[in-house]
Amino acid sequence: MRRADRLFQLVQLIRGRRLSTAEFLAQRLEVSARTVYRDVAALQQQGVPIEGEAGVGYRMRAGFDLPPLMFTKDEAQALVAAVRLAQPQLDRALGAQAEGALSKILAVLPPAARAAAESLPIYAPLGGMTPQMSERMVQLREATESRHKLRLQYLDLNEVPTERVVRPLACFFWGPVWTMAAWCELRSDFRSFRVDRIQALALLDERFRDEPGKTLADMNRAMAEREAASN
Repeated sequence: MRRADRLFQLVQLIRGRRLSTAEFLAQRLEVSARTVYRDVAALQQQGVPIEGEAGVGYRMRAGFDLPPLMFTKDEAQALVAAVRLAQPQLDRALGAQAEGALSKILAVLPPAARAAAESLPIYAPLGGMTPQMSERMVQLREATESRHKLRLQYLDLNEVPTERVVRPLACFFWGPVWTMAAWCELRSDFRSFRVDRIQALALLDERFRDEPGKTLADMNRAMAEREAASN
């Protein structure tokens, strides 16, 4: 990779995250941490408002932007493939936004790149989500983003109904089903709920904040530790 391309990609990585360590950046760029330190210093000398320091992490000062990017033919094809594969499994609102974003990207591509992207022979069957499921996914996504607690009426795999209050953390797609990862206040632990087994849900007025031991990062860490222990 040319140094100019690496510096450009480095800016994109830093501006796309709240905080990026040199180790993370080095891994993504396939260079040493020392090279990252030198590149960041060079960018700072050129006036790019990167804040932070070695050993702590880097972030981009608010308000910094770059001119619009132009995608290559392969990148445009990858975007088309991603939207086509994901759209049938997204709720109706999010799927429409994805299609609109893709249309804007295709509209500014050179004719040859646009033709190659639109003719990509990769498709996914429609009908992956029912209207009821789509509405339920919108509710879960909005509650997760606004950090509102939810009251669920849930039917477990043994057909036993339960009611519980949860903190929604994220939704995961596993191929045939969607699940919602949450902190369950009834069990005082992390739980995953199949979205198609949620019988009813209510958005509560109460919001939640990150608390040690109850975040998505904590859940992912606990899962990794359990997997490592089982091996």
